[in-house]
Amino acid sequence: MTDLPDDLLDVLHDEEDETLPEDHRSGFVAVIGRPNVGKSTLMNAILGEKIAIVSPKPQTTRLRQLGILTRDDAQLIFVDTPGIHRPRTPLGEFMVSVAVDALKDADVVLFVVDASERPSPEDEQIAELVRSVEGVTPVLMVLNKIDLITSPQQLDAHVELFHALVPFANWVTTVAKEGKGADDVLARMIAALPRGPRYFPADQLSDTTVRDIVAEMVREKVLLNLEQEVPHGVATEVNEFTERSESLTYIGATIYVERDSHKGIVIGKQGQMLKTISQQSRQEIEQFLGTKVYLELWVKVLKNWRRDEKALRRLGYRIMRE
Repeated sequence: MTDLPDDLLDVLHDEEDETLPEDHRSGFVAVIGRPNVGKSTLMNAILGEKIAIVSPKPQTTRLRQLGILTRDDAQLIFVDTPGIHRPRTPLGEFMVSVAVDALKDADVVLFVVDASERPSPEDEQIAELVRSVEGVTPVLMVLNKIDLITSPQQLDAHVELFHALVPFANWVTTVAKEGKGADDVLARMIAALPRGPRYFPADQLSDTTVRDIVAEMVREKVLLNLEQEVPHGVATEVNEFTERSESLTYIGATIYVERDSHKGIVIGKQGQMLKTISQQSRQEIEQFLGTKVYLELWVKVLKNWRRDEKALRRLGYRIMRE
């Protein structure tokens, strides 16, 4: 693995007081693939916690996130990347740069594909990147969505086509939305990891802040309820997060859209859509935090924020420049 960045060195967990097995394995796993093949769903199935936003819309994973799985015999740090696509905006450039960086830094690459379809030009584009780590980093290809395949012959044909993209990769089939195959994926990843210490405390699930996770939960509900009406020009920001008691958390969050017309759509007639988004978000956040939640949402217009670098930085996106 490459040298750890300074911000991770600062949080390395002191394991001197803990007894780990001699063959304890640890490392970083880059989860990569084209939009909407089930990367975040697979990671959440393995972790048992909802860390990355899950939506029927492609390109929904935006911020580089680490989901951390700690077992007695291993610690896996998942870098859940944005879906690779051809960028058309500074935000798109950022999302792709995060995915490429994750690939370079990984100990294991998890290349997730939609096995119900033949390889697309985007799959071939990603495979070209993945082939660059041949002989350096183990690659496990996950052929997801096999429940949508109509015959064994079709499955065999698609496996052959995908395997040809990265011939040195091991492969496994899954139905991530049902958790099928997740245990097999996990076992193969652990076997491929190098021996090493724990890098994070055993009870830590992610290096993404709770605020970020909550903001993504709200954004997911917007996308789920407004699949066609509001495209990806939606961002969310938690403005206030206060634990008012052991059993009550107050959260104030803003939903940003790019157009005035989108603001009306998100609010809905007599505020009904915003009420629905708020109720769904609150239920999921309560389950995540383990407390009652008082959630207030606002909708504001931030025109063309995806093309505005200042706005992107304000919302937590790091714009990479050579």
